[in-house]
Amino acid sequence: MSETWNPAGAGVLRLPSGRLVRGRALRRPLPAGPRPDFAVHLLGKEPAEVPWESRWLRWPDFRLPSDGAAARDVLREALARAARERVEIACGGGRGRTGTALACLAVLDGVPADRSVEYVRRHYHRRAVETPWQRRYVLRFTG
Repeated sequence: MSETWNPAGAGVLRLPSGRLVRGRALRRPLPAGPRPDFAVHLLGKEPAEVPWESRWLRWPDFRLPSDGAAARDVLREALARAARERVEIACGGGRGRTGTALACLAVLDGVPADRSVEYVRRHYHRRAVETPWQRRYVLRFTG
């Protein structure tokens, strides 16, 4: 990876391990700077194609992933790849589903589940993880 995410850049979460993951809203234009090497799109319907490698995780707005095992697998992959690649997690608005997935990545990276939502709200977006069931999902997430 020749360029890295800007750790001070908007939407970039630094996990306790130092890995960087960018969260973003797909409804907004692609941010300036380097493109992701790998993206996870959290949407209720199949997303548009992108010129980098991506995975689609069926995850309707304000809900939870349709397939919990697939969610665990793709989030584990995203965390592993973030050690050497630019990884992006994205949904329509960039806060609810994206924040929930980022909180799950924080759990996988060693943040206790009962503190991971707070961690993501402090380091990514203050309104991340929008619904009570998304918070419960993070609390129960084991990866």
